[in-house]
Amino acid sequence: MHHFEIKNNELHAENISITELAAEYGTPLYVYSAATLRRHFQAFDSAFTGLDHMTCYSVKANSNLSVLKLLAEMGAGMDIVSGGELFRALKAGVPANKIVFSGVGKKAYEIAEALKADILMFNVESVGEMHRINEVAESMNKVARISFRINPDVDPKTHPYISTGMKKNKFGLDMETAKEAYKTAKDLSHVSPIGMDCHIGSQLTTIEPFLEALGKLLAFRDQLGEMGIEIEHLDLGGGLGITYDEEEPPHPKEFGEALSQALTGKGLKVILEPGRVIAGNAGILIGEVIYTKKTPTKDFLIVDAAMNDLIRPSLYQSYHRISEVVQNNRPEIDYDIVGPICESSDFLAKDRVLPEIKQGELIAVYSAGAYGFTMSSNYNSRLRAAEIIVDGDDVIVARRRETYEDLLKLES
Repeated sequence: MHHFEIKNNELHAENISITELAAEYGTPLYVYSAATLRRHFQAFDSAFTGLDHMTCYSVKANSNLSVLKLLAEMGAGMDIVSGGELFRALKAGVPANKIVFSGVGKKAYEIAEALKADILMFNVESVGEMHRINEVAESMNKVARISFRINPDVDPKTHPYISTGMKKNKFGLDMETAKEAYKTAKDLSHVSPIGMDCHIGSQLTTIEPFLEALGKLLAFRDQLGEMGIEIEHLDLGGGLGITYDEEEPPHPKEFGEALSQALTGKGLKVILEPGRVIAGNAGILIGEVIYTKKTPTKDFLIVDAAMNDLIRPSLYQSYHRISEVVQNNRPEIDYDIVGPICESSDFLAKDRVLPEIKQGELIAVYSAGAYGFTMSSNYNSRLRAAEIIVDGDDVIVARRRETYEDLLKLES
């Protein structure tokens, strides 16, 4: 559920008119609802109250500092994948002992920064990374707490670009390699293997893949116990899907009940890394129709929001619901909704039936709060959008719109 609603035939974010926001802050414009972010975090986190757990929001989904601060104030930890995300999480006030560092390509300086901050744990994705962490920790006279990311070879039944837990993926270690890695880590002087990690993919719409992976991890934990390696933390990653179109993903409560049933009495602290399920439907992207264009075969809406603002339709062929901001009773037209970028892949939707929308009017692209702005770019030297958070009657400029000077700031 979310707090983007039609009031008096016009879309509002909580108590604020989208038309007013667009007039004041321009378009394209990302608008987030604080009430939705809070509701989603609470709904997710409370689903696991029967377990000893920590909910670490996945920063990559939406890394805006104001979003992170809002979630940190609710008690969220953070799942990070870079030194930059560590910097953001700490700036947002997240305690270091609630930060988990994932990702396949951690550089030595990023490892050192995380050790200096004293984060909870590194999720290690290769044998080489384990040795690198040990070397950096030794140079700093520290012991790094680590978890190995196990690749359970479970098919998550999602888009291949966001499937991460199969043998052909770049992530994690297969069970046999992981067993040897744990054995080696036990004997290394500056790492302490305290956890197991698994992340099988994103936008999962059933809990069966989670439970299949969990069964394999628990059996593997028993093998590690026989080797004298005690696992305290079980990181099950994120990946729970949201409704973009007509998907019916499980409610976090259903997920929580299933995990509680499987993990009660196992003596594990569970770490969960939701991103999309928290932020996805808490944000929309607003665009203005620059031109309408009719060809012998197509009707186009050419809007000022492009693939550099929201790449998911171009990259994943993903569906985002789109509507007019001000409702009208005009006849419906089958549109391709495209941006100004010089690529045929620059579209937000194809063959989308909407009431006629005219030049200068606004559209709203829903479910844009996750993997929207964070994946945006300056391609075609376009200025990245502003980000706004609406909190009841209040409007927070979470990120101002870029200027031409910003485009050149780092260049000589």
